[in-house]
Amino acid sequence: MTIGLLLITHNRIGDALLDVATHMLGVCPLATEVLAVFPDSDPDAVLKAALERIEALNRGGGVLVLTDIYGSTPSNIARRLMENHHVKVIAGLNLPMLVRVLNYHRLSLSELADKALSGGRDGIVPCQPTAEILKSGAS
Repeated sequence: MTIGLLLITHNRIGDALLDVATHMLGVCPLATEVLAVFPDSDPDAVLKAALERIEALNRGGGVLVLTDIYGSTPSNIARRLMENHHVKVIAGLNLPMLVRVLNYHRLSLSELADKALSGGRDGIVPCQPTAEILKSGAS
């Protein structure tokens, strides 16, 4: 059983993130779909399309849905997918989260959702100017 991955994002954010992650890894190891939500999109039509994608992506292990901003139309649609399906939804999609998910694609749905959360959190760090890094002796 493998996990499917569905990205539901504003405009083409999901496409861009998936393109970059796939380029970095050289492959996309999960069955993945991207669903773009535009300002003029009908939420009910997008929900119907998302349900169809969930059915196509679920190969027995469930589907992880990543969405960009909690409380927005894409995340509200994603949360509705959880009602009757083997689906986990994580909001706050960023590139480190997506790369982590793709790197740990053999995990169970719950474990993969946890990896997504840790990748998103751990991928946000304050940067220091190069001169400060050299002074502290780190490289």
